[in-house]
Amino acid sequence: MIVFDLKCAGGHVFEAWFGSSAAWDAQRAAGLVACPMCGVAEVDKAVMAPNVAPKGNAVASAPAPEAVKAAMAALAGMQAKALEGSQWVGSAFADKARAMHLGEAPHVPIHGQASTAEAKALIDEGVPVAPLPLPVVPPEACN
Repeated sequence: MIVFDLKCAGGHVFEAWFGSSAAWDAQRAAGLVACPMCGVAEVDKAVMAPNVAPKGNAVASAPAPEAVKAAMAALAGMQAKALEGSQWVGSAFADKARAMHLGEAPHVPIHGQASTAEAKALIDEGVPVAPLPLPVVPPEACN
């Protein structure tokens, strides 16, 4: 197996695994490689940093679990603060965001759920939306 950093025409960089360099060439030529973020099939190899293995007696350092837990807690706190005053609209998010964008509904802060296709359609229509970094538990699911 071989891993490549790839970059689409839209500027997104992502990682993909292939059985060999020849497999990459064949799949790209057949149009089977597409950006997972925007779906664009115009993809090329991106500049990669070399993967140099540590010395035999060296131990790769990973962040301490406590540090990761603290960082996630801080991120969750920032997201909760950002959502203060925002209304949960659930699966009606795309319809409500579009209505506000078109002036059919008053502009109020909302958050909810949208499929990838709905989110792409909103972006294509110029509706300002952004994904949240962490999942949100719907209010009706909280105990």
